[in-house]
Amino acid sequence: MTTANWDKVFKASEKVEHEKVTFQNNYGIEIVADLYKPLNAENQLPALAVSGPFGAVKEQSSGLYAQTMAERGYLTIAFDPSFTGESSGSPRRVASPDINTEDFLAAVDYLGGRDDVNADQIGVIGICGWGGMALNAAAADPRIKATLSSTMYDMSRIAGNGYFDEQDSAEERNKQRQQLAEQRTKEYAQGSFERAGGVPEEVPSDAPEFLKGYHAYYKTPRGFHERSGNSTDGWNVTGTQAFANTRFMHYIDEIENAVLILHGDQAHSLYFGKDTYKKLGQGINPANKKLQIVEGANHTDLYDGGDSNFIPWNDIEQFFNENLSK
Repeated sequence: MTTANWDKVFKASEKVEHEKVTFQNNYGIEIVADLYKPLNAENQLPALAVSGPFGAVKEQSSGLYAQTMAERGYLTIAFDPSFTGESSGSPRRVASPDINTEDFLAAVDYLGGRDDVNADQIGVIGICGWGGMALNAAAADPRIKATLSSTMYDMSRIAGNGYFDEQDSAEERNKQRQQLAEQRTKEYAQGSFERAGGVPEEVPSDAPEFLKGYHAYYKTPRGFHERSGNSTDGWNVTGTQAFANTRFMHYIDEIENAVLILHGDQAHSLYFGKDTYKKLGQGINPANKKLQIVEGANHTDLYDGGDSNFIPWNDIEQFFNENLSK
Protein backbone atom coordinates (compact mmCIF):
# COMPACT_ATOMS: atom_id res chain seq x y z
CA MET A 1 0.00 0.00 0.00
CA THR A 2 1.48 3.38 -1.00
CA THR A 3 0.47 7.00 -0.85
CA ALA A 4 -1.56 8.15 -3.85
CA ASN A 5 1.16 10.29 -5.43
CA TRP A 6 4.42 8.37 -5.58
CA ASP A 7 7.19 10.97 -5.92
CA LYS A 8 10.31 8.85 -5.40
CA VAL A 9 13.11 8.26 -7.90
CA PHE A 10 12.79 4.48 -7.33
CA LYS A 11 9.84 2.20 -7.99
CA ALA A 12 7.31 1.51 -5.26
CA SER A 13 7.46 -1.96 -3.75
CA GLU A 14 4.35 -4.12 -3.52
CA LYS A 15 5.84 -5.84 -0.48
CA VAL A 16 5.58 -2.89 1.91
CA GLU A 17 3.15 -0.34 3.25
CA HIS A 18 4.13 3.31 2.94
CA GLU A 19 2.95 6.46 4.69
CA LYS A 20 4.17 9.95 5.54
CA VAL A 21 4.90 10.61 9.21
CA THR A 22 6.17 13.60 11.18
CA PHE A 23 7.94 14.13 14.48
CA GLN A 24 9.75 16.97 16.22
CA ASN A 25 13.39 17.14 17.15
CA ASN A 26 14.56 18.80 20.34
CA TYR A 27 15.00 22.12 18.54
CA GLY A 28 11.29 22.20 17.74
CA ILE A 29 11.79 21.48 14.04
CA GLU A 30 9.22 19.21 12.42
CA ILE A 31 10.86 16.33 10.59
CA VAL A 32 8.96 14.74 7.72
CA ALA A 33 9.69 11.11 6.91
CA ASP A 34 8.52 8.30 4.68
CA LEU A 35 7.70 5.22 6.72
CA TYR A 36 7.96 1.76 5.19
CA LYS A 37 6.60 -1.35 6.86
CA PRO A 38 6.40 -4.97 5.69
CA LEU A 39 2.93 -5.92 4.46
CA ASN A 40 0.81 -7.78 7.01
CA ALA A 41 3.46 -7.40 9.69
CA GLU A 42 2.46 -8.53 13.16
CA ASN A 43 4.04 -7.97 16.55
CA GLN A 44 6.90 -5.56 17.16
CA LEU A 45 9.57 -5.09 14.52
CA PRO A 46 13.20 -4.01 14.55
CA ALA A 47 13.51 -0.51 13.11
CA LEU A 48 15.94 1.61 11.10
CA ALA A 49 16.21 5.38 10.62
CA VAL A 50 17.83 6.38 7.32
CA SER A 51 19.10 9.68 5.94
CA GLY A 52 21.47 11.05 3.34
CA PRO A 53 23.22 11.78 1.12
CA PHE A 54 24.22 15.29 2.17
CA GLY A 55 22.09 17.66 0.10
CA ALA A 56 19.67 14.93 -0.99
CA VAL A 57 16.08 14.25 0.03
CA LYS A 58 14.22 11.19 1.30
CA GLU A 59 12.77 10.49 -2.15
CA GLN A 60 16.27 9.61 -3.36
CA SER A 61 18.85 7.16 -2.00
CA SER A 62 17.71 7.07 1.64
CA GLY A 63 14.21 6.10 0.58
CA LEU A 64 15.55 3.24 -1.51
CA TYR A 65 17.55 1.93 1.46
CA ALA A 66 14.50 2.28 3.72
CA GLN A 67 12.10 0.56 1.34
CA THR A 68 14.52 -2.28 0.62
CA MET A 69 15.14 -2.96 4.30
CA ALA A 70 11.37 -2.92 4.92
CA GLU A 71 11.06 -5.63 2.28
CA ARG A 72 13.48 -7.59 4.45
CA GLY A 73 11.45 -7.31 7.63
CA TYR A 74 12.27 -3.94 9.17
CA LEU A 75 10.07 -0.96 9.96
CA THR A 76 12.01 1.93 8.48
CA ILE A 77 11.86 5.67 8.05
CA ALA A 78 13.74 7.82 5.57
CA PHE A 79 13.66 11.42 6.73
CA ASP A 80 14.44 14.85 5.35
CA PRO A 81 16.97 16.62 7.59
CA SER A 82 16.07 19.90 9.24
CA PHE A 83 15.91 22.87 6.86
CA THR A 84 15.63 20.65 3.77
CA GLY A 85 13.04 18.79 1.72
CA GLU A 86 9.62 18.66 3.35
CA SER A 87 10.95 19.13 6.89
CA SER A 88 10.61 22.53 8.54
CA GLY A 89 13.24 24.97 9.69
CA SER A 90 14.15 28.42 8.47
CA PRO A 91 16.15 29.57 6.60
CA ARG A 92 16.11 26.80 4.03
CA ARG A 93 19.12 24.85 2.82
CA VAL A 94 21.34 25.22 5.85
CA ALA A 95 23.01 22.39 7.73
CA SER A 96 24.20 22.09 11.32
CA PRO A 97 26.51 19.46 12.82
CA ASP A 98 24.52 19.66 16.05
CA ILE A 99 20.96 19.91 14.73
CA ASN A 100 21.49 17.28 12.05
CA THR A 101 22.90 14.84 14.60
CA GLU A 102 19.83 15.63 16.70
CA ASP A 103 17.68 14.71 13.68
CA PHE A 104 18.94 11.13 13.98
CA LEU A 105 18.37 11.09 17.75
CA ALA A 106 14.84 12.43 17.27
CA ALA A 107 14.21 9.67 14.72
CA VAL A 108 15.22 7.14 17.38
CA ASP A 109 12.84 8.85 19.83
CA TYR A 110 10.03 8.51 17.30
CA LEU A 111 10.72 4.88 16.41
CA GLY A 112 11.16 3.84 20.03
CA GLY A 113 7.79 5.35 20.90
CA ARG A 114 5.84 3.35 18.31
CA ASP A 115 3.84 0.35 19.52
CA ASP A 116 4.92 -1.69 16.50
CA VAL A 117 8.66 -1.20 17.13
CA ASN A 118 10.92 -3.05 19.54
CA ALA A 119 12.69 -0.12 21.19
CA ASP A 120 15.70 -2.33 21.97
CA GLN A 121 16.21 -3.11 18.28
CA ILE A 122 16.83 0.24 16.58
CA GLY A 123 19.61 0.98 14.12
CA VAL A 124 20.54 3.81 11.77
CA ILE A 125 21.80 4.09 8.20
CA GLY A 126 23.69 7.16 7.05
CA ILE A 127 24.62 7.61 3.40
CA CYS A 128 27.43 9.83 2.08
CA GLY A 129 27.71 12.90 4.33
CA TRP A 130 25.11 11.43 6.63
CA GLY A 131 27.39 8.45 7.18
CA GLY A 132 29.58 10.64 9.37
CA MET A 133 26.58 12.09 11.17
CA ALA A 134 25.19 8.61 11.80
CA LEU A 135 28.44 7.75 13.56
CA ASN A 136 28.29 10.99 15.54
CA ALA A 137 24.78 10.04 16.62
CA ALA A 138 25.84 6.50 17.53
CA ALA A 139 28.65 7.90 19.67
CA ALA A 140 26.10 10.04 21.52
CA ASP A 141 23.22 7.58 21.89
CA PRO A 142 23.55 3.93 23.04
CA ARG A 143 19.94 3.28 21.98
CA ILE A 144 21.39 2.98 18.46
CA LYS A 145 22.29 -0.68 18.52
CA ALA A 146 23.80 -0.89 15.03
CA THR A 147 25.02 1.68 12.50
CA LEU A 148 25.62 1.36 8.77
CA SER A 149 27.73 4.14 7.28
CA SER A 150 27.48 3.72 3.51
CA THR A 151 29.86 5.43 1.06
CA MET A 152 30.57 7.90 3.83
CA TYR A 153 31.90 11.43 3.91
CA ASP A 154 33.09 13.08 7.09
CA MET A 155 31.60 16.50 6.37
CA SER A 156 33.46 18.09 9.27
CA ARG A 157 36.81 16.95 7.89
CA ILE A 158 36.11 17.95 4.31
CA ALA A 159 34.80 21.36 5.40
CA GLY A 160 37.95 22.03 7.39
CA ASN A 161 40.57 20.30 5.25
CA GLY A 162 39.15 20.21 1.72
CA TYR A 163 39.03 17.15 -0.51
CA PHE A 164 41.82 14.65 0.25
CA ASP A 165 43.03 17.02 3.03
CA GLU A 166 44.66 19.22 0.39
CA GLN A 167 43.68 22.41 2.23
CA ASP A 168 44.65 21.26 5.70
CA SER A 169 46.48 24.37 6.84
CA ALA A 170 45.75 27.43 8.94
CA GLU A 171 46.36 29.60 5.88
CA GLU A 172 43.73 27.82 3.79
CA ARG A 173 41.18 27.71 6.61
CA ASN A 174 41.65 31.40 7.39
CA LYS A 175 41.20 32.22 3.71
CA GLN A 176 37.89 30.34 3.74
CA ARG A 177 36.83 32.01 6.97
CA GLN A 178 37.47 35.43 5.46
CA GLN A 179 35.41 34.57 2.37
CA LEU A 180 32.52 33.36 4.49
CA ALA A 181 32.72 36.41 6.73
CA GLU A 182 32.47 38.71 3.71
CA GLN A 183 29.57 36.65 2.36
CA ARG A 184 27.70 36.91 5.66
CA THR A 185 28.14 40.69 5.70
CA LYS A 186 26.86 40.89 2.12
CA GLU A 187 23.82 38.70 2.81
CA TYR A 188 22.89 40.58 5.96
CA ALA A 189 22.98 43.87 4.08
CA GLN A 190 20.83 42.60 1.22
CA GLY A 191 18.44 40.73 3.51
CA SER A 192 18.59 37.43 1.63
CA PHE A 193 20.74 34.34 1.26
CA GLU A 194 22.54 33.23 -1.86
CA ARG A 195 22.79 29.63 -3.02
CA ALA A 196 26.10 27.94 -3.74
CA GLY A 197 24.72 25.85 -6.60
CA GLY A 198 24.12 22.13 -6.77
CA VAL A 199 25.67 19.64 -9.16
CA PRO A 200 26.37 21.52 -12.43
CA GLU A 201 24.07 21.09 -15.41
CA GLU A 202 26.96 20.02 -17.61
CA VAL A 203 30.24 18.33 -16.70
CA PRO A 204 33.29 18.68 -18.98
CA SER A 205 35.07 15.57 -20.19
CA ASP A 206 38.12 16.34 -18.06
CA ALA A 207 36.13 16.78 -14.83
CA PRO A 208 37.01 14.54 -11.86
CA GLU A 209 35.34 11.14 -12.03
CA PHE A 210 33.47 11.74 -8.78
CA LEU A 211 31.84 14.87 -10.23
CA LYS A 212 30.77 12.86 -13.26
CA GLY A 213 29.29 10.33 -10.86
CA TYR A 214 27.32 13.00 -9.02
CA HIS A 215 26.01 14.33 -12.33
CA ALA A 216 24.98 10.85 -13.46
CA TYR A 217 22.88 10.46 -10.33
CA TYR A 218 21.53 13.89 -9.41
CA LYS A 219 21.03 15.45 -12.83
CA THR A 220 19.45 12.57 -14.74
CA PRO A 221 16.18 10.66 -14.32
CA ARG A 222 18.13 8.09 -12.34
CA GLY A 223 18.18 10.34 -9.27
CA PHE A 224 16.93 13.86 -10.02
CA HIS A 225 14.39 15.27 -7.58
CA GLU A 226 13.03 18.80 -7.56
CA ARG A 227 13.37 19.21 -3.78
CA SER A 228 16.97 18.01 -3.72
CA GLY A 229 19.57 20.72 -3.30
CA ASN A 230 22.14 18.58 -5.10
CA SER A 231 19.79 18.27 -8.06
CA THR A 232 18.96 21.99 -8.12
CA ASP A 233 20.62 25.06 -6.58
CA GLY A 234 22.47 23.60 -3.61
CA TRP A 235 23.06 24.83 -0.08
CA ASN A 236 23.16 28.46 0.98
CA VAL A 237 26.69 29.76 0.46
CA THR A 238 27.09 30.15 4.23
CA GLY A 239 24.78 27.24 5.02
CA THR A 240 27.42 24.70 6.02
CA GLN A 241 29.91 27.03 7.69
CA ALA A 242 29.81 25.40 11.13
CA PHE A 243 31.17 22.07 9.89
CA ALA A 244 34.69 23.43 9.44
CA ASN A 245 35.05 24.05 13.18
CA THR A 246 33.65 20.63 14.14
CA ARG A 247 35.11 17.13 14.21
CA PHE A 248 32.64 14.25 14.09
CA MET A 249 35.05 11.37 14.61
CA HIS A 250 36.47 12.48 17.95
CA TYR A 251 34.53 10.02 20.12
CA ILE A 252 33.64 7.23 17.70
CA ASP A 253 36.22 4.94 19.31
CA GLU A 254 33.90 4.90 22.33
CA ILE A 255 30.97 3.41 20.38
CA GLU A 256 30.16 0.12 22.09
CA ASN A 257 27.56 -1.08 19.59
CA ALA A 258 28.08 -2.51 16.11
CA VAL A 259 29.22 -0.48 13.09
CA LEU A 260 29.54 -1.46 9.44
CA ILE A 261 31.50 0.84 7.14
CA LEU A 262 30.54 0.13 3.52
CA HIS A 263 32.55 1.60 0.66
CA GLY A 264 33.37 1.02 -2.99
CA ASP A 265 36.99 0.42 -3.91
CA GLN A 266 36.68 2.95 -6.76
CA ALA A 267 35.16 5.68 -4.57
CA HIS A 268 37.10 8.93 -4.19
CA SER A 269 35.73 9.00 -0.63
CA LEU A 270 37.23 5.66 0.39
CA TYR A 271 39.84 7.36 2.55
CA PHE A 272 37.09 8.51 4.90
CA GLY A 273 35.90 4.95 5.40
CA LYS A 274 39.38 3.53 5.91
CA ASP A 275 40.41 6.19 8.42
CA THR A 276 37.13 5.85 10.29
CA TYR A 277 37.46 2.09 10.50
CA LYS A 278 41.02 2.44 11.76
CA LYS A 279 39.85 4.61 14.65
CA LEU A 280 36.95 2.29 15.41
CA GLY A 281 39.42 -0.59 15.49
CA GLN A 282 41.46 1.20 18.13
CA GLY A 283 38.40 1.76 20.29
CA ILE A 284 36.80 0.06 23.26
CA ASN A 285 34.95 -2.63 21.28
CA PRO A 286 36.67 -3.37 17.97
CA ALA A 287 35.18 -6.87 17.69
CA ASN A 288 31.85 -5.65 16.31
CA LYS A 289 33.26 -3.10 13.86
CA LYS A 290 33.61 -4.00 10.20
CA LEU A 291 34.84 -2.41 6.98
CA GLN A 292 33.37 -3.94 3.81
CA ILE A 293 34.84 -2.93 0.46
CA VAL A 294 32.66 -3.41 -2.62
CA GLU A 295 34.83 -4.28 -5.62
CA GLY A 296 34.27 -2.12 -8.68
CA ALA A 297 31.89 0.36 -7.01
CA ASN A 298 32.39 4.10 -7.07
CA HIS A 299 30.93 6.58 -4.59
CA THR A 300 27.47 6.98 -6.13
CA ASP A 301 27.12 3.29 -7.04
CA LEU A 302 26.22 2.76 -3.38
CA TYR A 303 23.43 5.35 -3.63
CA ASP A 304 21.23 3.06 -5.70
CA GLY A 305 23.34 0.13 -6.88
CA GLY A 306 24.60 1.80 -10.03
CA ASP A 307 24.50 -0.30 -13.18
CA SER A 308 25.64 -3.52 -11.49
CA ASN A 309 23.53 -3.80 -8.32
CA PHE A 310 26.56 -2.92 -6.22
CA ILE A 311 24.72 -2.52 -2.90
CA PRO A 312 25.24 -5.80 -0.96
CA TRP A 313 21.72 -6.01 0.46
CA ASN A 314 22.16 -9.52 1.84
CA ASP A 315 25.23 -8.47 3.81
CA ILE A 316 23.45 -5.38 5.14
CA GLU A 317 20.49 -7.50 6.20
CA GLN A 318 22.78 -10.00 7.92
CA PHE A 319 24.59 -7.19 9.77
CA PHE A 320 21.39 -5.78 11.20
CA ASN A 321 19.87 -9.20 11.87
CA GLU A 322 22.91 -10.18 13.91
CA ASN A 323 23.20 -6.94 15.83
CA LEU A 324 19.59 -6.00 16.42
CA SER A 325 18.57 -9.41 17.71
CA LYS A 326 20.75 -9.25 20.83
